[in-house]
Amino acid sequence: MEKKLVKHLLYCPLLGLGLYNGSRGSSWLRNRIKILKQFVVPSLKAQTCKDFTLWISVRPEDKHDRQIQELQDYFSGVKEFMTVFTFSGLCFYDDKFQDEEARKRLVSNLHYTVGELMDEIGEAEEIIMTIQPSDDLYEKHAVETIQHLFKTENWEAVGFSKGYICNYLTKEVAEYNPITNPPFYSIKFKRNDFTDPLKHIQFTGMKKEVGKYKVGTPLPSHEFVADCLKYYQIDERGFMVGVHMQNISTSWAIPYKGEAVSQDVLKDFGVYDVPPIKLRTPLRKRLLFSLPYQW
Repeated sequence: MEKKLVKHLLYCPLLGLGLYNGSRGSSWLRNRIKILKQFVVPSLKAQTCKDFTLWISVRPEDKHDRQIQELQDYFSGVKEFMTVFTFSGLCFYDDKFQDEEARKRLVSNLHYTVGELMDEIGEAEEIIMTIQPSDDLYEKHAVETIQHLFKTENWEAVGFSKGYICNYLTKEVAEYNPITNPPFYSIKFKRNDFTDPLKHIQFTGMKKEVGKYKVGTPLPSHEFVADCLKYYQIDERGFMVGVHMQNISTSWAIPYKGEAVSQDVLKDFGVYDVPPIKLRTPLRKRLLFSLPYQW
């Protein structure tokens, strides 16, 4: 295949996703940042290919937040990989708000975000956008594997079908076997498809009608990637879901959790020597975390 200049962005939507205007207060953000530093950063440093940029997005109102400014200072000292912050909100369709207003908001967010990313994109002809949650991890060969697949085959998207789940409070690990496509996928865009908001949405939109989603609907959620793009599913266990009592929807009791495995697997994610995390958590949250999973 023709060799092209490619920019690989690992997209971490730190603020702006979900209910409560995408934030649940300063204490919640403090815990998220601690998880990001303690688990995600060592995992990214362990990647065998470091030809990527961690892209962290927050909302416009977060630009002058003290914790966000301190986080920017922190990442300026991380030399193993590049980091860029954008301040124009969430850059994929939020499945909590699937309506015309959400679509308009996404178009606006993409428009302003692209301007913030132009220096980082540079002259790249193609952009790979990998979803990087603020509390989940990739196996150390993941970046290398993703880039290799896009170089060797004409896939529009690739993603891991299964992985592991880790209780960050105890370092217990188990298999993770979701029955739908999990949120650990990458999309390869041509430059114009990435930088033009309308083309961005069109490229990633539904290519066939599925349930309530019509053709052209922006990618509703990670479950529908294969309905929107030419998709390759990677069968290796390439991701690790982190649970820690601060999760919005995932707990250690989730039904997708499989057999327990040795903590040695944490070596493949760069966090074997990371200690269990200690977070300030309200009593109500601790009680909910201990209950069986509720659908």
